[in-house]
This record gives sequence, C-alpha cells and structure tokens, in this order.
Amino acid sequence: MKKVWLNSYSIIALLLLSLTVTAQQVNNFSVKQAADYGTKNAIQVKNALLDVKIQQQTNKEITASAYPQLNGSISVNDYLDIPTSLVPGEFAGQPPGTFIPLKFGTKYNATGGLDLQQLLFDGQVFVGLQARATSIQYSQKAVEVTQEQIKGNIYKIYYQLVVGKKQLETIDANIDKLEKLLHDVTELFKNGFAERLDIDKTNVQLNNLRTEKAKIENTIANGNSGLKFLIGMPQKEMLVLTDTLSDEELKANSLDDKAITYEDRKQYQMLSLAKKLGEYNIKRYKLTYLPTVSAFANYNKNAQRTKFDFFGDGDWFTTSLIGLKINIPIFDGFAKKARIERARLQLQQTNNNIELLKQSIDNDVEQARKNMVSAMLTMDNQKKNIELSDKVYRTTKLKYEQGLTSTLDIYNANADLRIAQNNYYSALYDAINAKIDYLKAVGRL
Repeated sequence: MKKVWLNSYSIIALLLLSLTVTAQQVNNFSVKQAADYGTKNAIQVKNALLDVKIQQQTNKEITASAYPQLNGSISVNDYLDIPTSLVPGEFAGQPPGTFIPLKFGTKYNATGGLDLQQLLFDGQVFVGLQARATSIQYSQKAVEVTQEQIKGNIYKIYYQLVVGKKQLETIDANIDKLEKLLHDVTELFKNGFAERLDIDKTNVQLNNLRTEKAKIENTIANGNSGLKFLIGMPQKEMLVLTDTLSDEELKANSLDDKAITYEDRKQYQMLSLAKKLGEYNIKRYKLTYLPTVSAFANYNKNAQRTKFDFFGDGDWFTTSLIGLKINIPIFDGFAKKARIERARLQLQQTNNNIELLKQSIDNDVEQARKNMVSAMLTMDNQKKNIELSDKVYRTTKLKYEQGLTSTLDIYNANADLRIAQNNYYSALYDAINAKIDYLKAVGRL
C-alpha cells in the first residue's frame, strides 16, 4: 500500500513538472532578433526613452510660458481688531498736532478675483521655443547611442555562445574518437598487444575532455543567462539561439570601399546637436539684456459685512483694470555677462569634444581595420592548422592500427589536434569581435 502512495506522488510530481515546462516561454532568436529585443527592453534603453518623454514635458513647460496665465483668488478676513487710523485733531476742533484714533471698516471682508497675464516678449522664452526641436533630437540621439552600445554587446555575447556551441560539438567528436580508441586499446590489451598503461593514458585524456566539456557547458549556460539579462529578458524564459556562423559569413562585407564619414557615428551626431544647444544657450543669455514686456488684467469683487453673511443682502463692489508692464534690466552686478561667458566656455568644451571625437574615430577605424585584417588572417591560418592536425591524427591512427607506431604518437597527435581546435575557436571569436568593433567604428553596426 505504501508503494502505491509513493507512485501516486511521483505521478503528480511529474505532471506538475510537465505543466511547468510547458508553460515556460521559449524564445527562438536570431542575432538580429536578440538585438531588436534588447534595444526595446534593456533597462538602459527604457531609461533613455524616458529621458525623451521628460524632455517633451520640459518643452511643454517652456511653451506654457508663452500662453496666457490665468489665476483666481478668494480671501475672507475676520478682523479680531479692526484697523485703527489716526485722523488730525483739527477735523474735530482739537488743537493742531493732535490726532484722534478712529476705526474704519467692517469686521468681515471678502474678496474674489481673476488675474490674467500675457507675456508679450521675453528673450529667454523666445530662444527656449526655438530650441525645443533640437532638445528632442538630442534626447532621441542619446537613445540611439545607448541602443548601439547595447547592440554591440549583444552581438559579441550572442556569437560567443555560437562559437561555444561549435566548440562543444568538436569536443563531442573528440570524445567519440577517444572512446573508439579506448575500445581498440582495450581489445589490444586483451590480446596481449598493448599495456595496461595505454588504457590508463586513454582514460586520462577522455576524462580531461569530459571535464573540459562540462566547463564549456557551464560557460554557455552562464553566457545565456547573461545575454538574457543584457537584453532585458526574464530569466525564467528560455532563450534559444538559432543563428550559426561560418568563415564565409564572417568575411562577407568585412572591409568595403564605402566612404567613411564622421557623420555616420551617432556619438558625433549627438555632439553636433549638443553644439547647437550650446549656441542657443549663448543666444538666450544675450537676450536677457533686452526688456521683458507683459500685459495684465485684473477683475475683483469685494464685500464688507458687520456679520458673516456674504451671500445675503449686501453689495459687492467691483474693481477692474488692465495694464502693460515693461521690465527694463539696468544693472545686475555683471551676472548676465558671467552667464554668457560661462555658456561660451561650455560651447568651447563641446567643440573640443567634437575634435577629440574626430581623432578618436580616426584611431578607432584605423585600429579596427588592422585588427580585423590580422584576425581574419589568424583565423584562416588556424583553420589550416586544424586540417593539418586532423590529417596527422588520422594518419597516425591508421599506422597505430597497423602496428607501425606507438600509443604515445597517437596521444601526441590527438593533443596537437585539440590545441589547433582551441586556437581556431579563439581566433574565430577574435575575428567576430574585430568585425563588430570595425562596424561600430565606421557607424554601420
């Protein structure tokens, strides 16, 4: 009976596990799909997009300064002590120089009114309105710069995992070779044509390969989690990489003859917009020397009562006015001059940063071009080494099977093949990084 209950629990657990696996979201992504997903869902990109919205609200605030400003006010006063005024005593027959204290007004007063103001001219607001479009463009360009940085990292990690999978396939093939060799050596040992030491050496190499495989599998698993983190994908979802990689794809369009311009780089575009904003800033401060002009209107109703009854019988007295106000700056302790000079120095810094970026782009393109040429050449050489090492291994194995060479030779040939394979995959990944860095340097990632 106890065994039946245990089996029932096992069945329920398997059903729950099956439901959990079925419910897991599976994402089959090419490198382009992973990059598109990351440029939409990465937290850095989301924050950059929020900066665009923040700038939009800032622009609305600037625009609001040019609209009419209407405010209403209501006040109710209860004078615990009615204000006292001094009236010259002469009015009441008192000696000159004397005053009679008199209380004027009522205990309760209420006032309700509307105040309308319209800005007619303010240099800072005028320039702020002009700079709105450039401010949005700057924020949007910051989004593109962030997306490009995320995209470059996604490409590198994605292809690192692709290379890792290819390396894993090679290790599996090597394990198969060693298992076959172990079988052959064991048979030779049984027939007295090999030593026990040969079996032990083969087992050591086989165990080393299995350990290496386990490490690569762990690295791939961690890399997959890291890629999900980078693109903003929940860890509970499954990410399957669908792209493969070949030498021909890697070499395609590696070094084209298209003209390289600074304007292709998004960082350069962003700094150019920053320069334009700096020029607006100088213009804004210069216009503060001009007067500001505004129109205003005011409409008030006022009531005075001896009792707290403003909605019964009694008059409400009206006051209304319109006017024009001109504020003329005369002297502010040279504050305006300091602001203009500061803005000019900041613009000079931006111009220096643009020149620095140009030099950096030239350096990045030159180094990336050389690195890619070197990486492609190294990759080709390492691929030839694999072919040669594999040929040596197969020839040595054939001689071993014919009894013309020792197990030491075949072990050495196998070790050389593994070194060549590892060197090739390292060169392949270096070539991937070099190409991504080059495309990024020329602004075509």
